[in-house]
Amino acid sequence: MIKGLSTAGLGQVKNIEHLIELASKNGFGAIETSGKALRDWVETKGLAEAKSFLDQQQIIIGSIGLPVEWRGTDEQFQEGLPTLLADAKIAADFGCKSCCTYVLPATDQKPAHFMVQATKRLRLCAQILKEFGVHLGLEFVGPHHLRTAWKYPFVWTMEETLEWINVIGEPNVGLLLDSYHWYTTGGTVEDLLALDPSQITHVHINDAKDVPVTEALDNDRLYPGEGVIDLPAFLKALTDIGFKGVIAQEILTPESPIESAETLAEKSGKAFEKVFRKV
Repeated sequence: MIKGLSTAGLGQVKNIEHLIELASKNGFGAIETSGKALRDWVETKGLAEAKSFLDQQQIIIGSIGLPVEWRGTDEQFQEGLPTLLADAKIAADFGCKSCCTYVLPATDQKPAHFMVQATKRLRLCAQILKEFGVHLGLEFVGPHHLRTAWKYPFVWTMEETLEWINVIGEPNVGLLLDSYHWYTTGGTVEDLLALDPSQITHVHINDAKDVPVTEALDNDRLYPGEGVIDLPAFLKALTDIGFKGVIAQEILTPESPIESAETLAEKSGKAFEKVFRKV
C-alpha cells in the first residue's frame, strides 16, 4: 500500500510542488490533487519537467477529484464534461489511475428520479475516464447528521454503494473507501475482508473523536491514531485482501488549522507511521 497526502488537514499549502515536497519529506509516496492543478502545473513547467520533479521526489499522483457537477441540472452536468475530458487526459499523462467523488447520504430531489439521473451521469463519466485508463471512485458518506440534512434519504452504506456500482455497470467504477465513513456506518472487518481489491479505487484514512458514533461530525476528524477507530484492523484487512493502492489522509476540521503546512505534514507523517507500524 502507498501512503498518500492530501491538502485536507494541512492548512496553507502554496501549490502542487509544495504539496509534493511535503509528501516526500514526510514518508509519503503519493498525493491527491485536481486535474486543474495538474493542467496549470504543466502549462507553467511543461509535462516533462513536472514528471521529472515527481520522479526526483519519488511521488506519484494518487487521485484527482471528479470535476463534473453530477448532482445538479442537466446544463451544469453538460458544462462540466469538457473539463472531465481534459482532466482524464492529464491524469493519464501523469499515470494517475483514480478520479473520485463523494455521494451525500440525502438529497432534496425525489430519490428514484435522482438515482436514475445520477446513474446515467456517473456511467457516462466512467466511460470517459475508461478511455484514458482511469477508474472512478464513489465515496459513501456515513455521519448521521448528514442523513437528515436534506429532505430524502439516499445511499450511505458500503453495501448500497456496491449495489449501485453494479447497476452503473462499468468495470472501472469502484469504492473510495474512507475509514471515517466505514466507522460511522458500523462497518466491520468482515465487511472489508469480503471485498475484492479490484472493488476499491482509492482509500482515505482519518480518525474519530471519542463520542457516540451518532454524534461524530463529518468535518470534525482527527489524525490517524488520535481517536477511537481501529485503524490497524482496517489497514490489516486491506492488506489481507491484497489491496496495493493509495491510502491518503483526509482530515476535515471545523476551522482551517493555524499551524504551518510543514508542521502539519510532519504530524501526519508520524501519525501514519504510528498506525502502519501496528499492522
